[in-house]
Amino acid sequence: MSHTIGAEVATPNGAKYVLQLCKHWSHKLETAVEGSTGTVTFPNAVATMAAGDTGIAIAITGENRDDVQGLTDVVARHIDRFAFREAPLTYDWKWQDEVAG
Repeated sequence: MSHTIGAEVATPNGAKYVLQLCKHWSHKLETAVEGSTGTVTFPNAVATMAAGDTGIAIAITGENRDDVQGLTDVVARHIDRFAFREAPLTYDWKWQDEVAG
C-alpha cells in the first residue's frame, strides 16, 4: 500500500525553488529535473515537485504513512529556506487516495 500526501504552494518563483532544491539535495540523494518538475528520492519516499506560473504542486509518496508525513516538514523547511524573501509559504497538506502498490 502506497501513501501519498500533497500540497499546492502559492509562489511566482516555483520553478526557481524546485531547481535549487533538487541541486541542493543532489549531493546526498538521487534527484531528477525535467523542465520545471523535480523529483527527489529519499530512502523511504519520493517527493515530486511540479512548478507552474502560480505555485508548486508537491506530492510525497511512500510505503510508510509516518515516513511520508515526516517528510512534509523537511520539504517545506527546505523550500522556505530558498524562498526566504517570501517565506514562510503556506502548505496545506492533504492525504490523497491510497493506492495498492
